Formats: sequence, C-alpha cells, structure tokens
Amino acid sequence: MRRRSFCPPGASSSMCMTRRAVYQFPDQVWHLQLLATRRALYALCARTGIYCLSLDSLDRSGSQACEDKDDEARPYPVIHVDPEACVLPDAALCAFTVLDDMLVTLAQGPTQWKMQLFERPGAGEEPWPGGQVGEVDLSTCSPPGGVPGKPAAPCFLPVLCCVFPPDSRAPHGHPRGCGCFKLEEALFGLLFGVDATLLQSPVILCGLPDGQLCCVVLKALVTSGLAPGDPKVLVKILHHLEEPVIFIGALRAEPHEEEAAREPLPSEYVHSDCLVALGHQGRTLAIKASWSESGNLVPELREYCVPGPVLCAAACGGDGLIYHSTPSDLCVVDLTRRDSPWNPEKPDGAIGGLPSVLCPASLNICSALALCVTARPPIGSTELLALSSKGRLITCSLDLNSEAPVPAKMTMASAGQKIKELLLDIGDVSERVSFLKKAVDQRNKAITSLNEAMNVSCALLSSQEGDRPISCTITTSWSHLELRDMLMATCTLENSSSFSLDQGWTLCIQVLTSSSALDLDGTGSAFTYTIPVDRLGPGSRREVTLPLGPTESGVLDLPVTMSCWLFYSLREVVGGALAPSDPLEAPYLEKLPLNLPKQEGVCLPLCKRTVDMLQCLRFPGVASHPAQAPRGPPGPACEPVETFLKTRQAPGSEPTGAASLRAKYLPPSTASLRVSAGLLRAALQDSRSGFHLCGATLQWLLAENAAVDAVRAQALSSIQGIAPDGTDVNLIVHEVTVAVTDLSPAGPIQAVEIQVESSSLANMCRVHHAIVRRIQTMVTEQAAQGSSPPDLRMQYLQQIHANHQELLREVQALRDQLCTEDEVSSCSTAQKLLQIYKQLRNPSLVLFCWPAPHHCGTHLGLA
Repeated sequence: MRRRSFCPPGASSSMCMTRRAVYQFPDQVWHLQLLATRRALYALCARTGIYCLSLDSLDRSGSQACEDKDDEARPYPVIHVDPEACVLPDAALCAFTVLDDMLVTLAQGPTQWKMQLFERPGAGEEPWPGGQVGEVDLSTCSPPGGVPGKPAAPCFLPVLCCVFPPDSRAPHGHPRGCGCFKLEEALFGLLFGVDATLLQSPVILCGLPDGQLCCVVLKALVTSGLAPGDPKVLVKILHHLEEPVIFIGALRAEPHEEEAAREPLPSEYVHSDCLVALGHQGRTLAIKASWSESGNLVPELREYCVPGPVLCAAACGGDGLIYHSTPSDLCVVDLTRRDSPWNPEKPDGAIGGLPSVLCPASLNICSALALCVTARPPIGSTELLALSSKGRLITCSLDLNSEAPVPAKMTMASAGQKIKELLLDIGDVSERVSFLKKAVDQRNKAITSLNEAMNVSCALLSSQEGDRPISCTITTSWSHLELRDMLMATCTLENSSSFSLDQGWTLCIQVLTSSSALDLDGTGSAFTYTIPVDRLGPGSRREVTLPLGPTESGVLDLPVTMSCWLFYSLREVVGGALAPSDPLEAPYLEKLPLNLPKQEGVCLPLCKRTVDMLQCLRFPGVASHPAQAPRGPPGPACEPVETFLKTRQAPGSEPTGAASLRAKYLPPSTASLRVSAGLLRAALQDSRSGFHLCGATLQWLLAENAAVDAVRAQALSSIQGIAPDGTDVNLIVHEVTVAVTDLSPAGPIQAVEIQVESSSLANMCRVHHAIVRRIQTMVTEQAAQGSSPPDLRMQYLQQIHANHQELLREVQALRDQLCTEDEVSSCSTAQKLLQIYKQLRNPSLVLFCWPAPHHCGTHLGLA
C-alpha cells in the first residue's frame, strides 16, 4: 500500500499516515470493524469466520512522525494471522457488527438468511459456540453454489448496521458513520414501533442482496434466548429496493437552531433525522419524519436515482451529504433543503420534507472501493478517507461552501508537492481514459461482429434450397504423399454474399468413417477438424485439404461421411468485450453475468457428402492425366527381402505372392443388380442424339470420380479399375431382357444389369453398396415426380420375398455353426455360406419405382 494524499479542486490535503504493519489473513477480507477503546480489530474472512486481533501487540516503535524518507527506509512487519485468532469460525458468515458486549452476525443458509446474536468474544479467547444469545431467520435467499463443502462467495454481501434511540447510551469506541448511529425520537418511533421505543433498544438494520431492507429489535432478539425467534414477530420489512443494497446510513436533513447559527454542536448531541439506503444500480431511498396536512407526524419515503453502479457510499451526518462512488467518478448529493428557511416550529406541509430531486456533484475521483467520513471537521468542510481500486489510500479535505483561499506565498517544497499531485492526477485521468477507450472499442467491435453474424445466419437459414450465399463443396483426388498414395478431400468454402466472415467464425469439418465389415461390434470413428476463418470477404474462397487414408496399415474404411458447418463463437466475441481487461480498474464488471447460451455459439450447417468406393476407384487404362495412373498399392512399405526378390525376378516370369495366387486359382467375387430400363431412361434421358443407355448409366455411376470425363469421351459401358488396396474391380453395364411370365402379364421386361467383379470380396461389397445407395436416391427422386406404376403381380413378389427371408435365416444358422465347429468341418460350412451370399448378391430381380398410394412416399419394386 502506497501512501498518497489526493486533493480535488477546492480541497486541501492535511493528513499524514504511517504504515506500521501489514496483516496477512488466510482468505479475502470482507469486513473490518475497529473498537478503539478496547484496542481490538475484528475482521470477517471469506468462507472462514470472524477474527479478533489485539492492537496492543504491535511494536510501538513504528508510531513515529511520518516522513517520506523515513517511511521508505523503515521496514514494516508482515503479521500472518494465526488460525487461533478466529473467535467465531463459520464458513456461511457474510456480515457482522460489534456492539459493547454483543456480536451480531448474518449467515447465508441453504434457503434463508439467519441473524444470530453472540456474547462478544475477545482477542485470545477460545471460540465459544455456546455464547449464542438468540437467532432469527430473515427472508429467503438464492441457494449458494460452488464446490460442495466450500460455499461460493456471494455476488453481493449484505449490509448490517445498528440504530440507537436518542436517549440511549451509544457503544464506546464507535466513530460516526461506522455502522452505528442515533435517530431522532420521532423517526425512531415511526420506523421501529412502540416496543423499540419503550425498551430503549438498539435496532439492527439489514440490507439484503435481493433488495429488502428489514430491521430486528435487538432486545427482543435477546429475550428469545436460545430458542429461534418467530420471524413474523421479530423481523419487520421497511422497504424493497429491488436491487442489492450497498449502503445504509443516517444524516441530518434539517439543522438545529445552533447549527443554523453556525455554532458547532458536540457529536453526542447530533441526532440524525433521515435514514438513507443506496442500491447497486443507483436507486436511493430516504425516510424522514414529516408533518402531514392533518397535523400528524408520518414517515415520508422518497426514492431517487443517482448515477450507478454504486461501489460504496458514506454519509456525513451533520451536513446532510451522501458520498457515493462509481467506476468513473465520486459524487456527492445534498438531502437538505438549503433553499428553505429553517423554522423550529411546526411548519406547513411543504417545509420539513425531503427535496424532490437530487443533483449529484462530481468530485473528480474515480473507482473508490471504500469510503469513510473521518472525525467531525470544522463546520463547512468534510474529510473523506477513500481506498482506490489500485490500493491507494486517499485523504480528501472538501470545502463545499466556498473556494479555498489562494495562499499569498508558496514555498518551494509545497509547490513541488502540488506539482507532484497534479501529475499523479493527470496520470490517473489518462489511464482511465485509455481504459475506457479500449473498452468502448472492444464493445463496438463485438457489436459489429454480432451484426454481421446475424446477417450471415439469416442469409443461410433463408436459402435452404438452391444456390446458397455461403457454400462449401467437397472434392476428392489421389495424391502422392510420404512415399505412398493418399486419398485427399478438398473442402472449398466460398463466400458469394455481401457479408464478411471475421473474428469468431470457424469452419468445422467432421470425418466419420465406417466400421469394418468383419468387426460386427465396430462403430467407426469420427474426427473433427476446426479451421479459423480469418477475413473471408465477399467473393473470396478458402480451400482446406484433408487426408482420408489409407492408414499406415494400408486400410481405407469406406464409405466416409464428411459434414461441414460454420460455427460462430459467442464467448470469443462477446465474452472478451464484457470481461474487464484489468479487474482492479473496473471491479464492478466482475459482478455482471455473461448471459450466453449453454452451447456458447451458433452452428450453421453447410453441406454433407459421402465418399464411397466408386469415387475412390482409379482407372489407369482410360486416364487422361498422368496423375491418374496409380503408383502401386498404397499400403505400407514393402519388406526389403520382398523388394529384392521382385527386382531379381526374370523377365517374363509369373509374379508370386498371396495376391497373385488368389487371382490365379480363385474366381473373382461377383454381384449384379438389375434396374428397369424405363426407370433409367426417365432419370438419365439426354436430349442429345445417339443416347446410349449403358454408357450413360456407367457415367452416372462414376459422376463423382475424376475419370468421368474420359469415360464420357470414349462412350464406355464397361471399365476395369483398381481399388485403393491395389486389387482389380470391374464394372460391366449391359442391357438384358428378363422373361418372367409369372410377374408381368405384359411379357418380358427390359432392364439394365450392373455387374461388379473383384478378386477382393470386401471391395466387391463396397462397390455394390455404393451402387445401391445411388439407385435408392434415383428411386426417391423419380417417385417424387409421379411415375406411373407398372403392371405387376404382387403374389409373385411376396413369394420372392419369402424365399429371401429363408436364405437369410439359413445364413444366420451357418454363422452360428461356424463358431462351434472344428477347422475341417468349418471349411465346408464356409463354402455353403459363400454360395448363399452369391445368391443374395445376384437375385435376378428388376428394380422399379412408382408413387406410393394415399401418401407421399416411395415403393422400391423388386421383380
């Protein structure tokens, strides 16, 4: 803590402070109260309890005259507070106030606030839970959060203060404005009732974070003993500010006759006639006893609004002034009617009331976290003690009645000190302006980004069909990387709108691979890539290339589903603008919640595409570009011995190995699919002359393959390709005539047969699955256009369906049998299983399409 004296215009600094010691508490200190006559300091430590420290233990050698050079050279002790100094351990305590022999506390319970009264423990005494005198429950409160076993710190702490009747004995050692004050008899009786007046009992005022201002008569709480008191009897709610209560105090709005004559009164004779309370957002309550039109004393309540948010406040009882601090200024308001003449006799209805409006005056001090009015100065001036957000202790001597006289002569030392203070003030103002400018720039930038995000979201959501203003296309190609061939996917993000994608936007690409057909319990794997989008303006595009496989083991799991979407992070854009860059400069911003949705962003889908085996096949025989030719199987690197044997093989000799033996002695796996020629002509009909149905079908199947242009140019109806693992895959498309007299009364059916051949059963299945997926899409589109239904006999279709169900049951029985047989028996069972699979792959049926009756749907006809 650095010592500093600050004097605003019209003020003079006259206080000198010496730092004697520093106390180190185990956690954050929420509240301090000093009993000067008893030489004791009470402190409430967050989530720990109340500590009591004896000031007599300090080294008195540090209480010498304060000089800058001596203060800088003299080391000061750092005293670590011992846990034994905790006189009231309770993690739920949030506020307290100390009287003569009593300690009043306020604790936060699960559902309610609880006020408790204890016999005051002293320094060095053991904690004594049995010293409780009484307790009462106050209004409901929000349930505390945080980690179980360690309650979270509340956003706003409650406020406690003690009000004494005018004829009672005030506690010793409590300076004015430190949570204890006296009210005039008329206002005291009107507020707290006859019981408090007759008992001459102090009253505990409590301001809660939910805005309630309530009171409890202390002697009534004491008489309750150890039994909890009845809240309906002991607790009285005076008002509700509807915002957290920050300060409760009292002042004198009408001066005594002696004060009006500029004659000072001793402090024990100054009784306040106005009770004030300030809320966090600036709502101010003032309560005063006034004469009504019928001649009776009634409580007058007025609500005002002062600049907020209020960080702290203080009241100067004799002058009728309230000082409150905001993050940008320290203001003072006057609750006295200085424009009205003072009249000690009963006035009319207007005189004796509160002012209609409050006009705050600035004192040019910003971000004061704590305020205190010091001992009563001469009439016409006020001394404040303030703690700034940077930990500076500021003393201010204010003269609000007249300007300070300019001294006739100024010494060199006083002039240097004045210049030093002015430079410090300029630095504070400049630093504050810089911080405010930075905060405003961040908020403007965030608002602009949110506006752009709203426009982009509306543009994308309103154009679900057709050309989209922001689109993403996915293409695949083979590339040679790291001494092997890799399948690469290129995602092109194109901005065709008039908006820009700046901070907060991220392009997300999810790659979902399918599980292996041999792994029945596999679920596949998903990878998500996030690419920040930096300044993608109108007309710009961004390309992102990702590897799809194969892996190091040579496996390429197909099909692969790729999904692209745009994600806008609200926390990245809005959170940075709302959070303070320097918590000490703007501590009130830490209390503002970030009202963001749980997902913390906006997700806008762009496209989804499935990459299957038909897109990954390579056709070296029809390649129009050298990059199309494969460089060999893209699996793992060959063993050195195998590479040596291949290089030493004589020209013209046959290749060896498992793959060559399988290709020589085992027939290729085949699968076929027959589609109605009418269905294909309706879907693939071209206006050009010389339309060839088989060639158009092959081009349609390879439309997303890089070799489609070469296939179209050569008008091919059959083609030989290579799978990613290097095995051959043949596609043959030809027209057939299916003579099924029991199915169609009209005679033979014209169809197109698509045949797949491969030495690898797995690759044959992948290609067959890709063909079926395309035909399903074609059937759905043609059904939506309303194709006419064919003339078929449904009884024959039902018989075919029943036959296939029988084959499927036989497959399941053979698979169960394989698990229990030995190696010799399982060989014949596997051969039977393979034969049944071939029958299922070649059903000799024809695919039709017609609209479903009575509802919008699709029927897939199998003939």
